Amino acid sequence: MDIRIDDLRGPEIARFLEEHMADMHIASPPESIHALDLEGLRKPEITFWSVWDAGALIACGAFKELDARHAELKSMRTSHAVRGTGVGSKLLAYMLDVARQRGYQRISLETGSMAFFEPARKLYERHGFEYCGPFSDYVLDPNSVFMTKVL
Repeated sequence: MDIRIDDLRGPEIARFLEEHMADMHIASPPESIHALDLEGLRKPEITFWSVWDAGALIACGAFKELDARHAELKSMRTSHAVRGTGVGSKLLAYMLDVARQRGYQRISLETGSMAFFEPARKLYERHGFEYCGPFSDYVLDPNSVFMTKVL
């Protein structure tokens, strides 16, 4: 498994993120979708990682720096083929290590409240994330769940 910073220019990542957005539109009402598209992920405050195995793209994730001590976890996704195999957990652990190295004191995230997002919520819980209220520019939304982890 190779985790690398990705410049979001390859066709594989474009397709992978298109699938991610399609899933978000199936699982969430449009006003509750907070996933970023390619251009949104290319902002300077965002670091994006892709995960490769034997030449295949199998996962991705990103940080959006909110300030020098707080980042938001964005765009966590694993391919359908590797879900439930620990790839997401390994990527999240890697990203949390990077967060500590960068001096972040807190990582927060927004995910869906629907059953579709339960595996993601369980993953974050296993890694020590706790439920919290909205952060940054988010507002209360019955379709959203907010979580945070103090590092």
